Amino acid sequence: MKSEYLLLDKVEGPLIALSGVADVAYDEMVEINIGGKKRKGKVIQLYEDKAIVQVFENTTGISIHNASISFTGKPLMIPLSREILGRVFNGTGDPIDDAGDIFAEKTYDVNGRPINPVARLYPRNFIQTGISSIDCLTTLIRGQKLPIFSGSGMPHNELAAQIVRQARLSEDSNEEFAIVFAAMGVKHDDADFFIKNFERSGVLGKVVMYLNLADAPIVERIITPRCALTAAEYLAFELEMQVLVIMTDMTSYCEALREISSSREEVPSRKGYPGYLYSDLASLYERAGMMKGKNGSITQIPILTMPNDDITHPVPDLTGYITEGQIVLKRDLFQKDIYPPVDILSSLSRLMKDGIGEGYTREDHAELSNQIFSAYSHVQDVLALSQVIGEDELSEADKKYMEFGRQFEESFIKQGFDENRSIAETLDLGWKLLSILPKDELNRVSPEILDKYYKG
Repeated sequence: MKSEYLLLDKVEGPLIALSGVADVAYDEMVEINIGGKKRKGKVIQLYEDKAIVQVFENTTGISIHNASISFTGKPLMIPLSREILGRVFNGTGDPIDDAGDIFAEKTYDVNGRPINPVARLYPRNFIQTGISSIDCLTTLIRGQKLPIFSGSGMPHNELAAQIVRQARLSEDSNEEFAIVFAAMGVKHDDADFFIKNFERSGVLGKVVMYLNLADAPIVERIITPRCALTAAEYLAFELEMQVLVIMTDMTSYCEALREISSSREEVPSRKGYPGYLYSDLASLYERAGMMKGKNGSITQIPILTMPNDDITHPVPDLTGYITEGQIVLKRDLFQKDIYPPVDILSSLSRLMKDGIGEGYTREDHAELSNQIFSAYSHVQDVLALSQVIGEDELSEADKKYMEFGRQFEESFIKQGFDENRSIAETLDLGWKLLSILPKDELNRVSPEILDKYYKG
């Protein structure tokens, strides 16, 4: 028989405290009844016969005398079937697109666990985004976790939308590809931008969207990525699809975690974030990967904004420890009107070497990438020198590097919001730009590859 608790101890922010509870579990869902209207919550803390409940909606109108609480005996479960493709849900998995409920034979616990390291397969093969600076220099590998580090006011939403529209498997693959998009703390106009952009480009049919709006209860923000990753696990490991998960903005998620931690009066750590921020982020990021015996995969692109463009801030700092590289957006390039403003010297993909080259992209990919990094790095040295002695005093070779740097930023890094370049077009463009430099300057490329692709 289900027990109902009629007297609460305390209501504070998004939290309700009550005592005298029995047979209650951590993460258990609860129903809060206020005059016939029901709200959802979950148990986030237990001590002896006391429980703290986190309310998913706001606690406006709830007092210790006018509400009753009943425990459901199970965690938050969401129904999943193939029909979730093309649908839009809120942060707790309820449909918000006026297309009706999802009817499924099974429901799934959103509190999934990271993939067991013993069951993992090493990531192979690449996912093409159509963006040259990513595909050529920080290649996204299937099963990888590759975050984007952005800053306030930078075009990370546009970049996320472009990746959703353009991302695809290699041309010789006939596997099913799907995208799970989770947005946390986004404004209404940003949410409309994403939905209309996907509808207009015709990709919404392969996208599942979970939207937590800025004016939604902050607790919902904690659930949103978990709902998205549970849907991704269903698509990847039960329907055997190749799934790309894009989560934006992880900084909003972490700030929600900090606010709730403060409400629970927990001891704060760096910059007020809870001491368990690292393990909490890891519990999300480590749900990406490939598993033995399963044909599907989950690839993650978490997007986060760095407060004051500080890459040592706890959120990017801890994210960098857990994930396999990063794509960094640079404000200097953004101010030059270069989109996407990817800072290639600060960006890297640690798994890139295992998913490119012959059989994956093209035989020259790895060497071309190394040479571009080397040349663009030398451009920065030449720029520093030119500011001291003046550009006219540079050697002929250094002037060539200056020309390479200008054209590289203007035609390789910079591309249109709707411009979708194939990996072959990207690599050919890279060789065209390297051919600005004298052949003897290209010392990161083997003679065979140089003779075949150099256009000078």
